[in-house]
Amino acid sequence: MSEYYKKLSDAETEAFGAEIDALKLDVKKKIGEKDARYIRKIHRAVRYTGVLGRGLLFLSFIPYVWFFGVAFLALSKILDNMELGHNVIHGQFDFMGDPTFEGKKYEWDIIGTSDNWRETHNYKHHTYTNIEGHDEDIGYGFIRVFAEQKWNPWFLLQPIYTFFFAFVFEWGVALQNVKFEKTPGKTLFQSLRDNNQEEWKKMKWQVLKDYVVFPLLAGPLFLTVLAGNAVANIIRSLWTFTIIFCGHFTDKAQVFPESAVKDTRNGHWYLRQIQGSSNISGGKLFHILSGNLSHQIEHHLFPEIPANRYAELAPKVREICERYGQTYNTGRLSKQFGQVWYRIFRHAFPSSVAA
Repeated sequence: MSEYYKKLSDAETEAFGAEIDALKLDVKKKIGEKDARYIRKIHRAVRYTGVLGRGLLFLSFIPYVWFFGVAFLALSKILDNMELGHNVIHGQFDFMGDPTFEGKKYEWDIIGTSDNWRETHNYKHHTYTNIEGHDEDIGYGFIRVFAEQKWNPWFLLQPIYTFFFAFVFEWGVALQNVKFEKTPGKTLFQSLRDNNQEEWKKMKWQVLKDYVVFPLLAGPLFLTVLAGNAVANIIRSLWTFTIIFCGHFTDKAQVFPESAVKDTRNGHWYLRQIQGSSNISGGKLFHILSGNLSHQIEHHLFPEIPANRYAELAPKVREICERYGQTYNTGRLSKQFGQVWYRIFRHAFPSSVAA
């Protein structure tokens, strides 16, 4: 057990789980119209900033307007990805009975399909958080961020390829659940297309929308709008990469052996969520732009609770953690992101579990 987290007895673990359960039950009783109004405001913000951003890109012949267009379009995409799509897909707003916010059917403005995300993220990641062999989000399969991951010489290059991966992060996430098997008698491209029809359809639509349709509508400003859309997508990827990596791969974050998958008791599951997560401190706007994943600890504990409730839950979770000797891993963005990159550089080289 890490020095940051006290090893609890079975009785302590059960009591710890009971307190987290009681906290979850208490906040569930409060969920209602306030939360519905909040997500509707976010939905409107996504639409209005998106329209404004695309409209300004069409006016890019005016000096400096292009930069404002990119900024508003990137803002729309970030809000859609983080605070709207991610949280709606978790089913946080199913209580509304509004088809617009139905978790099992919601589709977002990103390369990957929501069905794939529900499989790799909602199910695998949230059920088996940081458990080796089960959570595919541990370094996304090609980045070594824990000493427990087997080293090979390829990892020596990871500081370089991780840097570039951040720029295309949405593509990395989209490809997580893609089937790459080659079908006999077909080319690799045909196999990829036929074995991943929904993914192919979504990727084709996203590429056509941002890199063909909207640029063509701009006429002589085709290249200007094309560049604006590309930069907005890159900004969204960089921001998402930063928030997600800071939520999972900081210095105090733990990884768990495959045997941990057998222990599904609430107390043990809650402990893994806390020990494998990191928060980021900041103001209200920062939390919204992060999709409230700046409260990653609370999100892992309560993925089905509306994320706008995490700020009020955080002090209570922290107090429980302190009483049970569990470090509440939080810090400013620069500190947490620095730790992420330290891990990426450190574990590029051979290291033992004790390192």
